[in-house]
Amino acid sequence: MVKGRKQIVPHRRRRELKTDYKKRLMLLKSGKPRLVVRKSLNNIICEVVEYVQKGDRCLVYANSGELKKYGWKLNTGNIPASYLTGLLCAIRAKKKGVGEAILDLGLYTSTKGSRLYAALKGAVDGGLEVPHSEEILPGEDRMKGAHIAAYAEWMKRESANDYRKRFSAYLKAKVEPEKLPAHFEEVREKIMKS
Repeated sequence: MVKGRKQIVPHRRRRELKTDYKKRLMLLKSGKPRLVVRKSLNNIICEVVEYVQKGDRCLVYANSGELKKYGWKLNTGNIPASYLTGLLCAIRAKKKGVGEAILDLGLYTSTKGSRLYAALKGAVDGGLEVPHSEEILPGEDRMKGAHIAAYAEWMKRESANDYRKRFSAYLKAKVEPEKLPAHFEEVREKIMKS
């Protein structure tokens, strides 16, 4: 309880647990644009944001929903889609003349090999220089979806009925889950050519 005459109320975004101002200040002191990566259950958003005095200015934006334009037929919230979204963002950033950035994960907990770091790996592979440790990135097999393909093969052998239930979205999109790495490479090539 406040005992003094004056009460200092924290910023609204701090009270709502939407912004960590100490962390944000450290990112802004670097003077570099920020690679902002945000996630939801079925989506990944990557932005390259520059600080200006009136507020942040978005230089480049990529959403995993845009992958459908490049032929992606599957879920847009998984690790392969995160990688492709980061790659798309980095290619757009290079076209705008942005060569380096600093990673901004916001209030998300840093988890080794997560979708957030898959997007970072895509941005780095796209030519954006972002300081990071190689240990936190997911493995190549996970980024290509080989773990999903291996699980699908196992499930198909064990129980065809469970396989159809578990991978119904893949089968409806006419993509065999066992061939996910090939589909990933196909979409990756289209993004690289854009």
